[in-house]
Amino acid sequence: MFRILNDFSLSALVAGFVAVLIGFASSVAIVFQAAQAAGADSSTIVSWIMALGFGMGATCFFLSLWYRSPVITAWSTPGAALLATSLGTISYSEAIGVFVFAGVLTLLTGVSGLFDKAMRLVPLPLACAMLAGVLFKFGLSIFDSMMSDTFLVGVMLITYLVSKRLVPRYAVLFVLVAGVAFVLARSEEQLISTIPVSLGSLVWVWPEWNVSSLIGVGIPLYIVTMTSQNIPGVAVMRSSGYQTPVSPLISWTGLTSIVLAPLGGFAFNLAAITAAICSGEECHKDPKRRYIAGLSAGLFYWLAGLAGTSVVALFSVFPSTMIAALAGIALLGTIGMNLKNAVADDSNREAALITFLVTVSGVSFGGIASAFWGILFGVICLMISNIKRKQ
Repeated sequence: MFRILNDFSLSALVAGFVAVLIGFASSVAIVFQAAQAAGADSSTIVSWIMALGFGMGATCFFLSLWYRSPVITAWSTPGAALLATSLGTISYSEAIGVFVFAGVLTLLTGVSGLFDKAMRLVPLPLACAMLAGVLFKFGLSIFDSMMSDTFLVGVMLITYLVSKRLVPRYAVLFVLVAGVAFVLARSEEQLISTIPVSLGSLVWVWPEWNVSSLIGVGIPLYIVTMTSQNIPGVAVMRSSGYQTPVSPLISWTGLTSIVLAPLGGFAFNLAAITAAICSGEECHKDPKRRYIAGLSAGLFYWLAGLAGTSVVALFSVFPSTMIAALAGIALLGTIGMNLKNAVADDSNREAALITFLVTVSGVSFGGIASAFWGILFGVICLMISNIKRKQ
């Protein structure tokens, strides 16, 4: 306890809050669509939000505390998108069975250590290139948002540039405050007062097993979560200098998915975007003290889960342009650092560039996300380059 107090910093606390804000606001609508596709009613949808909040809160807090590094987890956004288009033909209890099955596959992957071994074969420059590719669109979103909301995003960007110069540790905090103040100032109504204050309730549904749905939905859910979420999540940790063992993290996310699936916790995984916010210098200059951001994110996720529908209404108050700009600005330093690390070594530069370009392109073969193909193409390029050098 005393160590936590000694390591505490406001910047890390804010990083955790921003991670939760962006994590919820950027994709909670997709979770709603997935729940509705599964046949969930309004009370069951609230149970989904609560289960996801509690699961992410527990894994963020305890894993960050145990490993003393910012371990940030998230729900599988690509998985939610997959479920939104795949669950219409099966019952809700069969959908719960799909969630449990995908969680079991994730747990087995973690316990076996196969994922950890595979990630150790990926050179750091390629991991950095892939991560930069994943985050690249968030940097672009600053200026995409500026086209539709020039003054709001302009104020946030200027605030960042000035505060980065004067008080760099708290730059993201000032950007958040500036964005919220601007939105409240230009609104003609009291936005905060329109948010309902209420707690939701958990709804438990026992799973049922349908072999065709387990194969047709459960395996794709597992694959898309591993390739588009866990691979970038590991890359974030490695590029930030954290050698946290991967297998236990994957195992715990899989176990959490199994336990909370009957309540609506469809898939938990390592985060990439929000983890990058909690792992960079903007969080804290001392990497050993950034785990506080993981604890902070865990607490805010718990509160988000406990609040249920209220927190969803809160996040919906702020315009999407503000959320997109905040995410992009918070990730600028991480994008730049990973681009630098990716191309710094001449021997890996071409392979890293290919990894970056494939990831940015968004190509998807067989429903597997571009992050996986970026790593694969980069490794193949590196292997061919090494053969030429030996000859």
